[in-house]
Amino acid sequence: MSSFSKFTGKDFAQIDREKASLLDIVRKRCPDCEEYQVVCKAFDFANEAHKNVRRRSGEPYILHPMAVARIVVENIGLGYKSISAALLHDVVEDTDYSVEDIRNLFGDKIASLVEGLTKIKTVLDNEDRNQKVNIYTESLQAENFKRILLTLGDDVRVVLIKLADRLHNCRTIDSMPEHKRDKILSETMFIFIPLAHRLGLYGIKSEMENIWLRFKEPEAYNDIAARIKWSVEIRDKEIDAFIAPIEKSLTDAGYKFTILKRIKTPYSIWRKMQTKGIPFEQVYDLYAVRIIFDPVSGIDERQQAYLIYSIVTSLYKDQPGRMRDWIKLPKSNGYEALHCTLMSQVGIWVEVQIRSRRMDDIAEKGIAAHWAYKKEGYITENDSEMDKWLAKLQDILTSKDMNASELLDIIHNDLISSQIVVFTPKGEQKSIQNGATALDFAYLIHTHIGHSAIAAKVNMKLVPLSRVLKQGDQVEIITTSEGHPQLDWLQFVQTRHARNLIIDYFRISFKEYVAKGDRIYHERLLAMEVPDDIETFRKFQGFAQINDRKELLFRIGLGLIGPEEFKTILKDSAISTEHSDNSFVISTSKDDGRKYEMASCCNPIPGDPVIGLLYPDGTVMVHKKSCKTAERIASKHGNWLVVPEWGASSREDFPVRISIKGIDRVGILNELTFFISKTLGVNIRKIQLGSDGGVFEGYLELLVSDRDGLNEMLDGFAKIDGIREVVRTDI
Repeated sequence: MSSFSKFTGKDFAQIDREKASLLDIVRKRCPDCEEYQVVCKAFDFANEAHKNVRRRSGEPYILHPMAVARIVVENIGLGYKSISAALLHDVVEDTDYSVEDIRNLFGDKIASLVEGLTKIKTVLDNEDRNQKVNIYTESLQAENFKRILLTLGDDVRVVLIKLADRLHNCRTIDSMPEHKRDKILSETMFIFIPLAHRLGLYGIKSEMENIWLRFKEPEAYNDIAARIKWSVEIRDKEIDAFIAPIEKSLTDAGYKFTILKRIKTPYSIWRKMQTKGIPFEQVYDLYAVRIIFDPVSGIDERQQAYLIYSIVTSLYKDQPGRMRDWIKLPKSNGYEALHCTLMSQVGIWVEVQIRSRRMDDIAEKGIAAHWAYKKEGYITENDSEMDKWLAKLQDILTSKDMNASELLDIIHNDLISSQIVVFTPKGEQKSIQNGATALDFAYLIHTHIGHSAIAAKVNMKLVPLSRVLKQGDQVEIITTSEGHPQLDWLQFVQTRHARNLIIDYFRISFKEYVAKGDRIYHERLLAMEVPDDIETFRKFQGFAQINDRKELLFRIGLGLIGPEEFKTILKDSAISTEHSDNSFVISTSKDDGRKYEMASCCNPIPGDPVIGLLYPDGTVMVHKKSCKTAERIASKHGNWLVVPEWGASSREDFPVRISIKGIDRVGILNELTFFISKTLGVNIRKIQLGSDGGVFEGYLELLVSDRDGLNEMLDGFAKIDGIREVVRTDI
């Protein structure tokens, strides 16, 4: 949101300072005088167009496109056309100027980029709650994101500039109202952060992740940031001492290089703590050292990286199994480097990353740097992977057999899924989704190979088609002319490509499976005593994200929606499989008469930062702000967001799970339960603890009144002799 207010001398002085700084950077990136003049012209035009317009924060609006342009240069490394488009990206949307005006002044390409950015801004800002859509299956926001991603095929620079725009919006998110902030952060985590990662923009990705954590889990962010600061102060000299022998050895070997110290970001530490269920102290690879070398002329830079690896591993002991060779097998986004984890002189593990200057440019600036080096004639084995992914994305986006919401889920999963490299019997390298099976590989090779597969050989050993593949496996598919797809294949294939080909095979019997699905559907509704009406069927449509009735029944007939899915759908609302029966009192800024329910997927307790999702039936489902399920829903239905506040609870206690680990000793369980029941007066719902070799671990499910009580409990647990790790985890 912007407002008009005549600029003061202070405003003009600030604009002039930022202009001088930006143009100094641009001059280095665009030494060609004509290119530099185009950027200057774009600035002057945008500055005049946004004159006396302010952002919500009160700053002159022109500072925003200037900041976006700076990110485009510094973080992404794009050229003068993209820089100019970044400066002009809000002009058409926010002023009386048209795309044709931009085209007449700056040419077709810059106008095309601005037009693409204008369309994105238009659809993202569309928050019309009165749009008439099928609330169970349609999402305007998902349709908007589909249109955004389609621009990747037209000109990837549009999306790169949009990522720069989103990063700056995140940097200045403090000035936004909370519901708007939550909407932007949900979109950012669900789509923009994975997209930045997929395009190799790790700096942008990391900064957006940290901003997300700072607002979604402020207590955790502040705690981790403070621990990092303390750890750096303690360990900084130790890391310098670790680096010193490496510097000397590389200098003696004649290398020109730069060594950078790095520490894990608050978000990456928090994420590891969440996924591993460990405290901060157990994040052992907290430190990293990056060696960036200038290749010696006439010697392959990859070989030089291996030579440097041999030098550093001769100085320090490396950890078995932690070596990652992204040079021999680059990531699908073009990332190349050698990673190893070494033990320092003082007993801490340090990750060492070895990159050439080119590899570092690609690692920091992603696809833009990769293509720039490609234009200069530097060809790698992985050059086609990004093009393949973009082609695959276009194929998904133009599919006519699914709606935008389903597409968004598929694209999100594709963006966050990692790739592994496997080999054919002849040694040909193939990239496939991590977690894929031998059958997925068969369909990757050819549809006929997949359809006629009966078994596989992995590393020369006979295995079933359901075998999950690992990095570096050599895979041979065994086929027979009588072979054909089996329905049970749908239960273990992992890739959308294989799954769709199998489903398509059974379409030859479409009517029979529709009839079977119709029979199963009605029989199960009758057995579960559920009304057989249109509202119930819409719940199934919402769960499967399928509008067509026959297509839905066809998939029920195939067994893709089985008894467990029926229980899930009919137990909960299709638009929110997270509903629980636990109601509680929660306040908002006004007494709105809504029904508030606590989401069972994340079990928020009083004191947790929470987000509310107002569903079309009038229910507000309250989630923790960091809940993945809430992120997914909010990314599609941003206009459902409301801002709840904890009030007086209608019940005293809330469920939490505490994961615990320690050294086993006689009486520790009695001491633990006594502390919970007698000292704290807390009810225990469930205990599951096991001991092996003198170490016990497991979890406790307890009822607590609020987050302060939980923190008091965790502090108390940590003081019991023998307990080494205690963290809150999801139930």
